[in-house]
Amino acid sequence: MKTLALIVLFSLSLLAQTADYTRYVNPFIGTGGHGHTFPGAVLPFGMVQLSPDTRGSDWDGSSGYHYSDDVIYGFSHTHLSGTGIPDGCDVLFMPTMGEPGNFKSVSGLNTGANATSKEWYVSGLSHTKEKAEPGYYSVVLDKSGITAELSTTTRVGLHRYTFPTAGRANVVLDLVWRDKLLDSSIRTVGNNRIEGFRR
Repeated sequence: MKTLALIVLFSLSLLAQTADYTRYVNPFIGTGGHGHTFPGAVLPFGMVQLSPDTRGSDWDGSSGYHYSDDVIYGFSHTHLSGTGIPDGCDVLFMPTMGEPGNFKSVSGLNTGANATSKEWYVSGLSHTKEKAEPGYYSVVLDKSGITAELSTTTRVGLHRYTFPTAGRANVVLDLVWRDKLLDSSIRTVGNNRIEGFRR
């Protein structure tokens, strides 16, 4: 009877341990071919899905990312997986180094002059410098050596950029990226805050 009680207690303690199955998840599955998925940071039922954008709104790039691509346009905040319909990819951020190209300044912010002005901030992408796991994505940008890391809570997207020590660091905020823009606004509040929207 003592042996049976010990076996039952031991079995119950094993069941009480939480297994971490996330180590078996590969967020890159479905990002090639016709999978229409993205490898970025997302939580179940979250309001944001941070991920790199590697192409525009064609069918195979409907999630914003396709594994066959070798460029990154930036990191946006909304993505759809598996739909086959381009949508989302709203509010694109892209860290850069050097002087900003073909942009004009409006009230202290740099705003896109035209659609062709995006090319100066596009970076090459090497998949050997990418890492993705549930809730986290990182990549080293070929063009600048900047390390970009993305994570998320249920309502907030978190970006961390590690810039090289020398040179001018920039962060591009593109509200005109990809889908047809119906309306947008952006403004500075104080010295450390930017507010805006894209519809």
